Amino acid sequence: MDKVFTKPITKQFEFDEDVAVVFDDMLERSIPFYKEVIALTCKTICHHVKEGAHIVDLGCSTANTLLALHKKSDKSYHLLGIDNAEAMLHLARQKVHAYGANIDLEHADITHVALTCKDVIIANYMLQFIRPLQRAAFVAKLYDALNPNGLFIFSEKIVFEDKVLNKEMIDLYYDFKREQGYSDFEIAQKREALENVLIPYTEDENKAMLRNAGFETIEVIFKWGNFATFIAKKKV
Repeated sequence: MDKVFTKPITKQFEFDEDVAVVFDDMLERSIPFYKEVIALTCKTICHHVKEGAHIVDLGCSTANTLLALHKKSDKSYHLLGIDNAEAMLHLARQKVHAYGANIDLEHADITHVALTCKDVIIANYMLQFIRPLQRAAFVAKLYDALNPNGLFIFSEKIVFEDKVLNKEMIDLYYDFKREQGYSDFEIAQKREALENVLIPYTEDENKAMLRNAGFETIEVIFKWGNFATFIAKKKV
């Protein structure tokens, strides 16, 4: 169970071994409708792509999304997960082996890895950790890596332009975390650890970034408070 922030923090947030061993629990208790978002992502992909599609999950962590796709689809896909945290991939490999899934896992910096000819790119709660000065160029790179009619699906924490409403959404989110068993101390500790590490955009800023990269079809397919899941389609 996630107890990472029950003690005073000594560093900024990192996806290290301490986080990796409790990460799945942390995700389910920290992200509203986490499992439902994965299920929606997988169903969307299964409806959109054909047998043999090439699908990559950037920042795959412990491979939850790829494993869900493996279990839910009756099609055979080329599944690849990339993450820069070896501790996460160690757990991912164990889970992939346990399920007998045909999923390739690669230890690499997602901002530097070469990507080509992908039918779907997934990036859940990952772009927010890329520095704003690099983020737009990275999304443009993803657009170029997609095949025509390819999908880019990603989930993000977002901020609201209205400062009062934004504060209210943050308070509602903290209420959600309390309902999951987190203490006010743990909530404050994680907020401090993520400061200047996780930098979210507004919904409109995310959409503008996608348009500037070349995407024409851009929709929000799920939203809860200050969390949103986007889908962008490359033109045929």
